[in-house]
Amino acid sequence: MNISREAKVGLLGVVSLTMLYFGFNFLKGSDWFSSTTRYYALFDNVGGLQPSNAIKLNGVQVGRVNSTVLMQERGNMVLVELDINNNIVLRQGVKAVLSSELLGGSAIILQMPQTGNSLPEGDTISSAKESGIQALLQEKALPVLQSVDSLASSLNKVVKQFDKTGFALNKLLATADQTAAGVNGVVAANSVSIAATMANLKLLSASLVETEKGLKPLMGSMQATMGNLQTTTDSLKALRLGQTLNQANRAVTSLQQTLAKLEKGEGTAGKLLKDETLYENINRTIVSVNKLMTNFRQYPKRYVSVSVFGRKDKGPADSPADTTSKF
Repeated sequence: MNISREAKVGLLGVVSLTMLYFGFNFLKGSDWFSSTTRYYALFDNVGGLQPSNAIKLNGVQVGRVNSTVLMQERGNMVLVELDINNNIVLRQGVKAVLSSELLGGSAIILQMPQTGNSLPEGDTISSAKESGIQALLQEKALPVLQSVDSLASSLNKVVKQFDKTGFALNKLLATADQTAAGVNGVVAANSVSIAATMANLKLLSASLVETEKGLKPLMGSMQATMGNLQTTTDSLKALRLGQTLNQANRAVTSLQQTLAKLEKGEGTAGKLLKDETLYENINRTIVSVNKLMTNFRQYPKRYVSVSVFGRKDKGPADSPADTTSKF
Protein backbone atom coordinates (compact mmCIF):
# COMPACT_ATOMS: atom_id res chain seq x y z
CA MET A 1 0.00 0.00 0.00
CA ASN A 2 1.50 3.25 -1.08
CA ILE A 3 1.17 6.26 1.28
CA SER A 4 1.47 9.64 -0.24
CA ARG A 5 4.14 12.03 0.86
CA GLU A 6 1.55 14.47 2.24
CA ALA A 7 0.10 11.77 4.50
CA LYS A 8 3.52 10.91 5.84
CA VAL A 9 4.20 14.57 6.65
CA GLY A 10 0.83 14.95 8.37
CA LEU A 11 1.33 11.77 10.41
CA LEU A 12 4.78 12.90 11.46
CA GLY A 13 3.38 16.27 12.55
CA VAL A 14 0.65 14.63 14.67
CA VAL A 15 3.18 12.36 16.35
CA SER A 16 5.50 15.31 17.01
CA LEU A 17 2.73 17.40 18.54
CA THR A 18 1.63 14.47 20.72
CA MET A 19 5.18 13.91 21.95
CA LEU A 20 5.60 17.63 22.56
CA TYR A 21 2.41 17.73 24.64
CA PHE A 22 3.29 14.73 26.76
CA GLY A 23 6.88 15.92 27.13
CA PHE A 24 5.78 19.38 28.25
CA ASN A 25 3.41 17.91 30.83
CA PHE A 26 6.10 15.52 31.98
CA LEU A 27 8.46 18.42 32.50
CA LYS A 28 5.69 20.16 34.43
CA GLY A 29 5.53 17.14 36.71
CA SER A 30 2.54 15.31 35.33
CA ASP A 31 3.11 11.61 35.51
CA TRP A 32 0.80 9.82 33.05
CA PHE A 33 1.96 6.40 34.09
CA SER A 34 1.13 6.60 37.81
CA SER A 35 -2.31 6.89 39.42
CA THR A 36 -3.13 9.60 41.97
CA THR A 37 -5.90 10.49 44.38
CA ARG A 38 -7.33 14.00 44.22
CA TYR A 39 -8.09 16.21 47.18
CA TYR A 40 -8.94 19.88 47.52
CA ALA A 41 -7.89 22.79 49.72
CA LEU A 42 -9.13 26.38 50.00
CA PHE A 43 -6.77 29.37 50.49
CA ASP A 44 -7.45 33.05 50.69
CA ASN A 45 -4.14 33.72 48.93
CA VAL A 46 -1.88 31.14 47.31
CA GLY A 47 1.11 33.51 47.09
CA GLY A 48 2.27 32.49 43.62
CA LEU A 49 1.47 28.78 43.88
CA GLN A 50 1.52 27.25 40.40
CA PRO A 51 0.25 23.93 38.96
CA SER A 52 2.86 21.15 39.20
CA ASN A 53 4.29 22.64 42.41
CA ALA A 54 5.35 19.94 44.84
CA ILE A 55 3.31 18.51 47.69
CA LYS A 56 5.60 17.28 50.50
CA LEU A 57 5.20 15.16 53.59
CA ASN A 58 8.09 15.30 56.06
CA GLY A 59 10.30 16.71 53.32
CA VAL A 60 9.45 13.96 50.77
CA GLN A 61 7.46 14.79 47.64
CA VAL A 62 4.18 12.80 47.68
CA GLY A 63 2.23 14.62 44.96
CA ARG A 64 1.78 17.72 42.85
CA VAL A 65 -0.60 20.65 42.53
CA ASN A 66 -2.93 19.99 39.62
CA SER A 67 -4.58 23.43 39.30
CA THR A 68 -5.62 26.60 41.10
CA VAL A 69 -9.12 28.04 40.57
CA LEU A 70 -10.28 31.48 41.73
CA MET A 71 -13.79 31.18 43.21
CA GLN A 72 -15.38 34.62 43.07
CA GLU A 73 -18.67 33.30 44.36
CA ARG A 74 -16.93 32.41 47.62
CA GLY A 75 -15.23 35.71 48.27
CA ASN A 76 -12.34 35.22 45.84
CA MET A 77 -11.11 32.15 47.67
CA VAL A 78 -8.66 30.00 45.71
CA LEU A 79 -9.47 26.30 45.25
CA VAL A 80 -6.34 24.19 44.89
CA GLU A 81 -6.55 20.67 43.42
CA LEU A 82 -4.05 18.32 45.05
CA ASP A 83 -3.00 15.07 43.36
CA ILE A 84 -1.60 12.71 45.99
CA ASN A 85 0.13 9.45 45.10
CA ASN A 86 -2.09 6.38 45.66
CA ASN A 87 0.42 4.79 48.01
CA ILE A 88 -0.02 7.71 50.45
CA VAL A 89 -3.00 7.43 52.79
CA LEU A 90 -4.20 10.71 54.21
CA ARG A 91 -5.78 10.58 57.67
CA GLN A 92 -8.50 12.78 59.03
CA GLY A 93 -7.07 15.91 60.63
CA VAL A 94 -4.45 16.36 57.92
CA LYS A 95 -3.64 19.97 57.12
CA ALA A 96 -2.28 21.50 53.91
CA VAL A 97 0.13 24.35 54.73
CA LEU A 98 1.19 26.77 52.00
CA SER A 99 4.92 27.38 52.33
CA SER A 100 7.26 29.71 50.46
CA GLU A 101 10.59 28.21 49.46
CA LEU A 102 13.96 29.92 49.64
CA LEU A 103 14.31 30.55 45.90
CA GLY A 104 10.87 32.15 45.62
CA GLY A 105 8.73 29.13 44.71
CA SER A 106 5.82 27.76 46.71
CA ALA A 107 4.89 24.28 47.89
CA ILE A 108 2.19 22.48 49.88
CA ILE A 109 3.40 20.91 53.12
CA LEU A 110 1.17 18.16 54.57
CA GLN A 111 0.92 18.00 58.35
CA MET A 112 -0.67 14.65 59.20
CA PRO A 113 -1.40 13.10 62.60
CA GLN A 114 0.09 9.72 63.49
CA THR A 115 -3.28 8.04 63.99
CA GLY A 116 -6.80 8.45 62.62
CA ASN A 117 -9.17 7.21 59.92
CA SER A 118 -8.27 7.59 56.27
CA LEU A 119 -9.59 10.57 54.38
CA PRO A 120 -11.92 9.70 51.47
CA GLU A 121 -10.97 10.72 47.94
CA GLY A 122 -12.21 14.14 46.81
CA ASP A 123 -12.52 15.48 50.35
CA THR A 124 -11.43 19.02 51.24
CA ILE A 125 -8.37 19.38 53.45
CA SER A 126 -8.13 22.17 56.00
CA SER A 127 -5.54 24.72 54.98
CA ALA A 128 -3.09 27.11 56.61
CA LYS A 129 -0.36 29.45 55.53
CA GLU A 130 3.17 29.35 56.90
CA SER A 131 5.08 32.51 57.54
CA GLY A 132 7.26 32.65 54.51
CA ILE A 133 10.69 34.04 53.93
CA GLN A 134 9.20 37.37 52.97
CA ALA A 135 7.23 37.68 56.22
CA LEU A 136 10.27 36.57 58.23
CA LEU A 137 12.44 39.10 56.46
CA GLN A 138 9.86 41.80 57.08
CA GLU A 139 9.77 40.91 60.77
CA LYS A 140 13.54 40.94 61.07
CA ALA A 141 14.03 43.92 58.81
CA LEU A 142 11.56 46.20 60.62
CA PRO A 143 13.92 47.03 63.54
CA VAL A 144 16.75 47.42 61.06
CA LEU A 145 14.67 49.80 58.98
CA GLN A 146 13.82 51.81 62.09
CA SER A 147 17.51 52.00 62.96
CA VAL A 148 18.29 53.02 59.39
CA ASP A 149 15.62 55.71 59.62
CA SER A 150 17.16 57.08 62.84
CA LEU A 151 20.58 56.92 61.25
CA ALA A 152 19.29 58.79 58.21
CA SER A 153 17.86 61.51 60.47
CA SER A 154 21.18 61.81 62.27
CA LEU A 155 22.98 61.95 58.94
CA ASN A 156 20.66 64.72 57.80
CA LYS A 157 21.54 66.73 60.90
CA VAL A 158 25.22 66.07 60.34
CA VAL A 159 24.90 67.09 56.69
CA LYS A 160 23.23 70.34 57.74
CA GLN A 161 26.11 70.99 60.11
CA PHE A 162 28.48 70.16 57.28
CA ASP A 163 26.74 72.81 55.21
CA LYS A 164 27.53 75.40 57.88
CA THR A 165 31.05 74.07 58.20
CA GLY A 166 31.44 74.12 54.44
CA PHE A 167 30.39 77.77 54.37
CA ALA A 168 32.98 78.57 57.04
CA LEU A 169 35.59 76.56 55.13
CA ASN A 170 34.78 78.46 51.96
CA LYS A 171 35.34 81.73 53.82
CA LEU A 172 38.57 80.38 55.26
CA LEU A 173 39.77 79.24 51.85
CA ALA A 174 38.87 82.60 50.34
CA THR A 175 40.84 84.35 53.09
CA ALA A 176 43.72 81.96 52.53
CA ASP A 177 43.64 82.74 48.81
CA GLN A 178 43.73 86.46 49.56
CA THR A 179 46.60 85.98 52.00
CA ALA A 180 48.51 83.88 49.49
CA ALA A 181 47.93 86.54 46.84
CA GLY A 182 49.20 89.21 49.23
CA VAL A 183 52.28 87.16 50.08
CA ASN A 184 52.95 86.58 46.41
CA GLY A 185 52.63 90.32 45.78
CA VAL A 186 55.05 91.14 48.60
CA VAL A 187 57.51 88.54 47.37
CA ALA A 188 57.24 89.84 43.81
CA ALA A 189 57.71 93.45 44.94
CA ASN A 190 60.74 92.60 47.04
CA SER A 191 62.25 89.92 44.87
CA VAL A 192 65.37 92.02 44.21
CA SER A 193 65.87 92.71 47.92
CA ILE A 194 65.27 89.07 48.78
CA ALA A 195 67.78 87.97 46.15
CA ALA A 196 70.35 90.45 47.51
CA THR A 197 69.69 89.26 51.07
CA MET A 198 70.16 85.65 50.03
CA ALA A 199 73.42 86.57 48.28
CA ASN A 200 74.61 88.36 51.43
CA LEU A 201 73.69 85.35 53.51
CA LYS A 202 75.72 83.13 51.20
CA LEU A 203 78.71 85.48 51.51
CA LEU A 204 78.29 85.59 55.28
CA SER A 205 78.14 81.81 55.43
CA ALA A 206 81.31 81.53 53.34
CA SER A 207 83.02 84.11 55.56
CA LEU A 208 82.01 82.21 58.69
CA VAL A 209 83.45 79.03 57.22
CA GLU A 210 86.77 80.77 56.50
CA THR A 211 86.77 82.32 59.97
CA GLU A 212 86.15 78.90 61.51
CA LYS A 213 89.11 77.51 59.57
CA GLY A 214 91.31 80.34 60.89
CA LEU A 215 90.09 79.92 64.45
CA LYS A 216 90.83 76.21 64.64
CA PRO A 217 94.67 76.65 65.04
CA LEU A 218 94.07 79.51 67.49
CA MET A 219 91.72 77.35 69.53
CA GLY A 220 94.39 74.63 69.60
CA SER A 221 96.98 77.10 70.87
CA MET A 222 94.55 78.41 73.49
CA GLN A 223 93.86 74.90 74.69
CA ALA A 224 97.60 74.22 75.00
CA THR A 225 98.09 77.52 76.88
CA MET A 226 95.22 76.70 79.23
CA GLY A 227 96.82 73.33 79.90
CA ASN A 228 100.15 74.98 80.74
CA LEU A 229 98.41 77.52 82.99
CA GLN A 230 96.65 74.72 84.80
CA THR A 231 99.97 72.92 85.33
CA THR A 232 101.61 76.13 86.60
CA THR A 233 98.71 76.82 88.95
CA ASP A 234 98.92 73.32 90.36
CA SER A 235 102.68 73.75 90.87
CA LEU A 236 102.22 77.11 92.64
CA LYS A 237 99.55 75.65 94.87
CA ALA A 238 101.84 72.77 95.80
CA LEU A 239 104.81 75.15 96.39
CA ARG A 240 102.83 77.55 98.60
CA LEU A 241 101.41 74.71 100.60
CA GLY A 242 104.91 73.31 101.18
CA GLN A 243 106.26 76.69 102.28
CA THR A 244 103.36 77.21 104.68
CA LEU A 245 103.86 73.79 106.22
CA ASN A 246 107.61 74.43 106.66
CA GLN A 247 106.96 77.79 108.35
CA ALA A 248 104.38 76.22 110.63
CA ASN A 249 106.84 73.48 111.57
CA ARG A 250 109.53 76.04 112.39
CA ALA A 251 107.10 78.12 114.48
CA VAL A 252 106.02 75.06 116.45
CA THR A 253 109.65 74.07 117.03
CA SER A 254 110.54 77.61 118.27
CA LEU A 255 107.51 77.64 120.56
CA GLN A 256 108.50 74.28 121.98
CA GLN A 257 112.07 75.56 122.63
CA THR A 258 110.74 78.72 124.35
CA LEU A 259 108.44 76.68 126.56
CA ALA A 260 111.34 74.41 127.45
CA LYS A 261 113.49 77.41 128.48
CA LEU A 262 110.63 78.80 130.56
CA GLU A 263 110.26 75.44 132.22
CA LYS A 264 114.01 75.38 133.03
CA GLY A 265 114.00 78.97 134.39
CA GLU A 266 116.29 80.34 131.74
CA GLY A 267 116.03 83.99 130.71
CA THR A 268 114.10 86.79 132.41
CA ALA A 269 110.68 85.24 131.87
CA GLY A 270 111.97 81.93 133.15
CA LYS A 271 113.43 83.49 136.26
CA LEU A 272 110.15 85.31 136.88
CA LEU A 273 108.37 82.00 136.75
CA LYS A 274 110.94 79.98 138.74
CA ASP A 275 112.93 82.42 141.06
CA GLU A 276 110.75 83.41 144.06
CA THR A 277 113.37 85.84 145.47
CA LEU A 278 113.41 87.86 142.28
CA TYR A 279 109.65 87.86 142.32
CA GLU A 280 109.57 89.21 145.90
CA ASN A 281 112.16 91.93 145.14
CA ILE A 282 110.23 93.10 142.15
CA ASN A 283 107.07 93.06 144.22
CA ARG A 284 108.68 95.23 146.94
CA THR A 285 110.04 97.65 144.36
CA ILE A 286 106.61 98.06 142.86
CA VAL A 287 105.12 98.76 146.30
CA SER A 288 107.80 101.40 147.07
CA VAL A 289 107.23 103.11 143.74
CA ASN A 290 103.50 103.20 144.43
CA LYS A 291 104.09 104.85 147.83
CA LEU A 292 106.52 107.36 146.35
CA MET A 293 104.04 108.37 143.71
CA THR A 294 101.32 108.72 146.32
CA ASN A 295 103.52 110.92 148.53
CA PHE A 296 104.53 113.02 145.52
CA ARG A 297 100.91 113.68 144.70
CA GLN A 298 100.14 114.63 148.30
CA TYR A 299 103.24 116.81 149.00
CA PRO A 300 104.63 118.05 145.74
CA LYS A 301 106.46 121.00 147.44
CA ARG A 302 108.76 118.61 149.18
CA TYR A 303 110.15 117.60 145.86
CA VAL A 304 109.81 120.77 143.76
CA SER A 305 110.47 124.26 145.35
CA VAL A 306 110.56 127.60 143.48
CA SER A 307 111.66 130.76 145.46
CA VAL A 308 112.75 134.21 144.27
CA PHE A 309 114.45 135.23 147.57
CA GLY A 310 115.77 131.86 148.52
CA ARG A 311 114.44 129.15 150.73
CA LYS A 312 115.15 127.47 153.97
CA ASP A 313 116.56 124.10 153.93
CA LYS A 314 114.03 121.66 155.11
CA GLY A 315 114.82 118.42 156.57
CA PRO A 316 114.41 115.56 154.35
CA ALA A 317 111.06 113.93 154.56
CA ASP A 318 110.78 110.38 155.30
CA SER A 319 111.26 108.60 152.09
CA PRO A 320 108.46 106.25 151.46
CA ALA A 321 111.04 103.96 150.08
CA ASP A 322 112.42 103.37 153.54
CA THR A 323 109.42 101.49 154.59
CA THR A 324 109.20 98.00 153.25
CA SER A 325 106.06 96.00 153.05
CA LYS A 326 104.98 92.74 151.58
CA PHE A 327 101.79 91.62 149.95
